[in-house]
Amino acid sequence: MVAQAVPYPVLFASITGAHLYGFPSPESDVDLRGCHLLPLAVVIGLDQPHTTLNRTWQVDGTEIDLVSHDVRKFVSLLLQQHGNYLEQLFSPLVVVDTPWAAELRELARGGGITRQVYHPYAGYAKGQWLAWRKQALVGQAAIKPLLYAYRVSLTGLHLLRTGEINANLAQLAPVYGYSHLLDLIAAKTAEHVAIALPVEEHDAALTALQERLHDAYLSSPLPQEVRNRPALNDFVVRVRLAS
Repeated sequence: MVAQAVPYPVLFASITGAHLYGFPSPESDVDLRGCHLLPLAVVIGLDQPHTTLNRTWQVDGTEIDLVSHDVRKFVSLLLQQHGNYLEQLFSPLVVVDTPWAAELRELARGGGITRQVYHPYAGYAKGQWLAWRKQALVGQAAIKPLLYAYRVSLTGLHLLRTGEINANLAQLAPVYGYSHLLDLIAAKTAEHVAIALPVEEHDAALTALQERLHDAYLSSPLPQEVRNRPALNDFVVRVRLAS
């Protein structure tokens, strides 16, 4: 399936989105994300290559949405500490895997992940929270942005505390004292189920989570800066020359 959609060697492809986050519904698309290898001749040639591929197709009525980046672009995005790319690389829902991907995971663990992941996680969580709050105050609150606010907050908190990537809200919520979110997850998974969404209660919880995220940032065992950029550069060069 992925090999037919991407005309280049694929280093890895994984499922992300609602299926990874622990709250897919029957109507959820399947989000595939990955990393591929453009041939050396394409990269060094006169024309600037397209480094991102987007493909969409249907399987038994379910939409499959694939986004894949060339290895240089993907590693560059990792180095910017964007959590969604870390989640793609470390997703347990693996569709395609290779020894190159395994090596990249080890490099990420070995100094490529820094405490600067705090900023995108905290910023995105706050954005989802405020978007939900704006809807809730006019009586149009949806469960999805609220779950995203909690999911991103707890994934960031867990990463800053442990150095491990876990994007599954259903797994993280009980660990960090938010077992009541399992009812929200069940309602989202079932689709069209009405459930009370008290604004003040969630405001207080998400405010506290922002504070916990900041405290975790200050005390995180993760390094302040990337420690192994030369090794990551060497990885990109070796992968490219092997193409």
